[in-house]
Amino acid sequence: MPPDPLKDLRGYISWLREQGKLITVEEELSPVLEIPAFLRRVMYRRGPAVLFEHVKGHPGWRVAGNLYPDLDTFSSALGVERLEEVGERLVALAASPPPTRLTEKIKSIREAGRMAKYLPKRAGKAAFTRNVVEADGDPLDKLPAFKTWPKDGGRYLTFPLVVTRDPVEGVYNIGVYRVMLLNGREAVIHWQIHKRGAKAYFDSSGRMPVAIAIGSDPATMFTGVAPVPHPMDKYLFAGIVRGRGVELYELPSGLLVPANAEVVIEGYVEKGRLHSEGPFGDHWGYYDRPVEEYPVFTVERLYYRDDPIYYGSVVGLPPLEDAVIGKAVERIFLPVLRLLLPEVVEVNFPEYGVFQGMMIVSIKKRYPGQAKKVMMALWGLGQTSLTKIIVVVDHDVDPHDLNRVIWAVSSNVSPGRDVVVLDDTHTDMLDPASKAPGLGGKLGIDATRKLPEENGGKEWPELVEEDPTVLERVNCILEKYL
Repeated sequence: MPPDPLKDLRGYISWLREQGKLITVEEELSPVLEIPAFLRRVMYRRGPAVLFEHVKGHPGWRVAGNLYPDLDTFSSALGVERLEEVGERLVALAASPPPTRLTEKIKSIREAGRMAKYLPKRAGKAAFTRNVVEADGDPLDKLPAFKTWPKDGGRYLTFPLVVTRDPVEGVYNIGVYRVMLLNGREAVIHWQIHKRGAKAYFDSSGRMPVAIAIGSDPATMFTGVAPVPHPMDKYLFAGIVRGRGVELYELPSGLLVPANAEVVIEGYVEKGRLHSEGPFGDHWGYYDRPVEEYPVFTVERLYYRDDPIYYGSVVGLPPLEDAVIGKAVERIFLPVLRLLLPEVVEVNFPEYGVFQGMMIVSIKKRYPGQAKKVMMALWGLGQTSLTKIIVVVDHDVDPHDLNRVIWAVSSNVSPGRDVVVLDDTHTDMLDPASKAPGLGGKLGIDATRKLPEENGGKEWPELVEEDPTVLERVNCILEKYL
């Protein structure tokens, strides 16, 4: 594990190379279809990160991909044994009660000192300012943006950190929203209506400054996809993930961006100026339908480092890199979920469930109706509100053991009693099965053992268990043979 937070994308790539987790491709490949196809082949083989040294049509640029190849690599890059440790930092800060006595005030000062190390810091300079392209130089044409699938509507920035500042509360959001390039000066930001970036856009009075950063340290990049609830500042969350505050550089627009970025695009959106976006082959494995209108991003200037490295991700039928990122979200936010719902023992977003498709949760059940209460609570919480199917099992069923989950569903479920179906409720905007974008159905399955109140007054059958004395003797004998 690195002794300190990795400084930037280059430091992360160097560390990946030292760990034997990086391959370097010398052949010249195009960002249009070829690099995305190569990355998908690597991801389907559970392969390492990739650095492309020669990019067709973009001399002097390199492209990095699959930077989150597996959970062990990501946790090591963050310097933690378990990703849950990051969530535990957040819970520890959130759970600190306000001081009420002098002795508690002293403790509060110590707590404030602990918080201080996570706060962002101003940087007086940034390496990306060494190269600047103004709007009349068609800056977006410089970027080796991907066309990931043959029928995509154009080339896309696929892992941009879109930076906005809430016009009402002033907190920062950095979100990964796909950005379709229209020409050298304009693009379309896919701001789904429930996203934090869209909130800032709708709350703005007219022109709103926007910046896009590409390539940063692994913790800051991950923060872009993390479902951090408003109004928590995402730069603060990035500091919690890193274990140290993020350095920020102020652009002429007044926006603060990560000082360690490889590329920064400065510009603005104007209220009501929209353009059709798509189609795009997304993480569900389908092209989006229908093509819709989203805000136009107008570029004022492009900044980039010497010998720049562009980072792009690809999506499609699982499991690809987004499956690993989704599992990281699952692990990091588990302690937060347990804080909100103490009965939760473990959760699993299966990688083939494309994160929003399915969630399996185990609970320590104490009272009748508790499994359905947990479903409803999850459907009312942030990112889990988009989950289409929730399966609830008992605490002794591992949600990650899908065969045990199938056993629980098969043996514990009476459909008329234990299946919840909701129609015409908010769902993932990209769900291909929904009747309209953002409007669909949900399915809940209570696969827990039923209490008498839930089972017509009857006791649930007793689980079979081995006689411990017999089992101990049999195991001793069995060691001779197996």
